[in-house]
Amino acid sequence: MIDRSPGAASVKQLADGAFGYVQPDGSWFINNCGFVDADGHAVLIDTCATERRTRALLSAVGDTAGPVTTLVNTHHHGDHTNGNYLVGGATVVGHRKTRETLLADGIQRYEGVFTDSDWGKLELRVPDLVFDDTVTLYAGQTRIDLIHPGHAAHTTNDVLVWLPEQRLLYAGDLVFNGGSPFALMGSVAGWRAALNVIRELDPAVILPGHGPVCGLETVDLVDDYLEFVQRAAETGKAAGRSPLEQAKATDLGRFAELTEQERLAGNLHRAYAELDGEGWGAPLDLVAPLKDMLAWNGGPIRCFS
Repeated sequence: MIDRSPGAASVKQLADGAFGYVQPDGSWFINNCGFVDADGHAVLIDTCATERRTRALLSAVGDTAGPVTTLVNTHHHGDHTNGNYLVGGATVVGHRKTRETLLADGIQRYEGVFTDSDWGKLELRVPDLVFDDTVTLYAGQTRIDLIHPGHAAHTTNDVLVWLPEQRLLYAGDLVFNGGSPFALMGSVAGWRAALNVIRELDPAVILPGHGPVCGLETVDLVDDYLEFVQRAAETGKAAGRSPLEQAKATDLGRFAELTEQERLAGNLHRAYAELDGEGWGAPLDLVAPLKDMLAWNGGPIRCFS
């Protein structure tokens, strides 16, 4: 049995003064966070989906590096932002669209889609300081570059957190390790382009948004999966199949080892839209894709958050 409880999370040193907070097993709403020691306080990268997970995160950060004074959000999804409100007087930094999307959407619990989530008490807190392209902040003497890839990818507002001297990348959900990538709220093609930004940085160590610490080989696997989605969409469109019909007809092959396979149905909705000429990150009605994911799964999706 996999221990997915908050107590199963572990702090891993990734470079001098830089750490990952890794939560197994990285499935729906069980994300990774990072933090950098700033000589008695900390710069935190992302919070967690639930109150209890975020409280456990902050306890671990406090024990290792001290209180959080700056919080960076890698994108707007709730598993990376729901716990923002628990980070006291910290300044929250994020992309301009992260702030805009959180204000527009609020806290999303996706009732009827996921089962067994223990959200606890949640309050909306959005970034205080926003940027559009890149910005640099420092944790003590450690330089941290925040980089938006310039277009939609996993979402419209992804941020890479790059420590150039350590060659350490906190990738957010631009990298999944062990789980199926999920492009419904971004762009399949744009995500593939964003992976080239990661390749150009040439990190020695990557903390993915979900799953174990990895390297560039996992970037290649994410790219291969996204290309697979594009080819499946082309096949489905040519055959006149709906995204759900094509998802059911698609042999996952080597990608069958990835978890959250129901994401294929949602990814195909995005890939179909791009084949129809929709721009990267163009808004989609999420009701039909989520219904198709439930249909592919045979009912509500198990969530261990």
